[in-house]
Amino acid sequence: MSFSGYLLFLAVYVAAVASPGPAVAAVVARALSVGAARTLPFIAGVTLGDLVWFWLSAAGLAVVAERFHTLFLIVKYAGVAYLLWLAVKLWRAPADVGAPPPQARGEGVRLFLGGLSLTLGNPKVMVFFLAILPNLIDVGRVSTAALALASATIAVVLPIVMIGYATLADRARRLVSSAAAQRRVNRATAALMAGAAAAVAAK
Repeated sequence: MSFSGYLLFLAVYVAAVASPGPAVAAVVARALSVGAARTLPFIAGVTLGDLVWFWLSAAGLAVVAERFHTLFLIVKYAGVAYLLWLAVKLWRAPADVGAPPPQARGEGVRLFLGGLSLTLGNPKVMVFFLAILPNLIDVGRVSTAALALASATIAVVLPIVMIGYATLADRARRLVSSAAAQRRVNRATAALMAGAAAAVAAK
């Protein structure tokens, strides 16, 4: 992969990650609810999901992915169900202006698996890695070093962008100074999460 080819891949990938989608909506809603730090396991799951799709594309497994369409549909709707579950929790959450509720046991694992399942079943991600990426990189002919560089880029770029969204949402959350305002934020973010679930389910 040439330097110019790498820069093209980097630019397109950054644009794809930064564009609003279900993962961004989930991260923003989560950060608005409990702060940026508790979005990290979810972001890690999303990152792993992108890496799985990248290596499926690199291994030429697009046909395999199509044959296992039912499996990916199951994963997709598992991600949708997870987003809806989070939306219901946010809608029902008490309007506490103080510190967020304590972390529940196993929360990190659930968030990680939720981020992973959402990404593996996200049509936007599938289209990028199975349709757009092959037009940017000839994954069947690039060196192992180039594939490793692209993987490292994904592993760095995606968390940076998502943490940026989470940090901005966390700062907005800290400006809320009343229970009524917190309730509005909770319900707005619940609606955002439900909208993201609907967008994934509709594609």
